[in-house]
Amino acid sequence: MPLIHSFAHPLIHSLSTPEQYDQRLAQCRELFLKKTHDYGTAWRILRLPSVTDQLFIKANRIRTIQETGVQLVADDVNDEFVAIINYCLIALMQLHLPPATPLDMTAEAVAAAYDHEAAENRRLLLAKNHDYGEAWRSMRVESITDLILMKLHRVKQLENIGGAALVSESVQGSYRDMLNYAVFALILRSA
Repeated sequence: MPLIHSFAHPLIHSLSTPEQYDQRLAQCRELFLKKTHDYGTAWRILRLPSVTDQLFIKANRIRTIQETGVQLVADDVNDEFVAIINYCLIALMQLHLPPATPLDMTAEAVAAAYDHEAAENRRLLLAKNHDYGEAWRSMRVESITDLILMKLHRVKQLENIGGAALVSESVQGSYRDMLNYAVFALILRSA
């Protein structure tokens, strides 16, 4: 998978959605694996509600900056969208790793789990993008932030009721949607 070093890629306008998506995910993957090298798999300790809360912190910071126009911490908004993508992938890995998976995983096992969930998300993106006709390209990044926050509120509600949803999509579906929204935001911010 080729890696890029900047969100402002000179060929961004001539690339297809799958190519743009792959570029963003490659950058997120590179950062995630570097952090795995530095920190190991400390994220394995997080229960899903803790991951949801981390996602909320990131999305809420983005919204606060969007609303106030003021940013006091140096971390870039793009970095927060990258964090949303990686925390969604953490949630999906936590959902699907076998219960006997040790807390300390090898870098190879982490990469395989990350790649599996990212590939599943890519398939979902392509299917939804086909059906919705790339409507996201006409959206504002602020609206995408609001959709992420709405999905987080739904996930928190589902977690609070023990996942006993009557008609709602699964928590997994919400994590997948938030991941894709964050990728769309990165693409739109680089245009």
